[in-house]
Amino acid sequence: MNRLILGVCAMLVLVAQPAQARRHKTSRVGEGGAFAYYLLSLSWSPEYCADHGAARQDTQCAAPRSYGFVVHGLWPQYERGFPESCPNAATLEEHTINDMLDVMPSPDLVRHEWQKHGTCSGMRPAQYFALVRQVFNEIHIPPLYVKLQAPKEVTVADLKRHFLAANPDVDLKSIAVLCKGKYLQEVRICLDRSLEPRACGADVRDRCNDTAILRPMR
Repeated sequence: MNRLILGVCAMLVLVAQPAQARRHKTSRVGEGGAFAYYLLSLSWSPEYCADHGAARQDTQCAAPRSYGFVVHGLWPQYERGFPESCPNAATLEEHTINDMLDVMPSPDLVRHEWQKHGTCSGMRPAQYFALVRQVFNEIHIPPLYVKLQAPKEVTVADLKRHFLAANPDVDLKSIAVLCKGKYLQEVRICLDRSLEPRACGADVRDRCNDTAILRPMR
């Protein structure tokens, strides 16, 4: 009986290993500057605050600030997966952090994004965050979502249509929408290294049902 149990356990380990390996293939320590394209992640701030930001007194959730879409990050991507925490000896200085707080309204977020993603850009912090700002300024938030004062339910198809109407260079292959349950969490836009919209990699896709609810801004 003991031999049978040991045999079954060994089989379970062998079955589990490929799934675990797949989970870890999506990201890996990479070489700075060696990537295929960028992914701009725009977070819907009211959802972040409702989820856990307000509970931990994150600065972006403190009154009277009223944020809608903010930059979660600009992430170097492979065609499948992404590099993270690349070797980079450059120092992220406080003035660079402070300069980003209007579009990335949390010092902890700026630090985290530099360490995990910015280091893989092959740039110094000031260059990388200047690029983040440039990309954010060039993406137009649809007017409907600029000052949302009441909850709004929208189909994912309409949400994409609104973004495409505001950004004619973006197409359906360049955009993905993420939700947490029934609530909108993020809109992601894929850009080539010249910052032109391009098709997202196969692992960047919608993660929503047919509709999403946007929590209101304060």
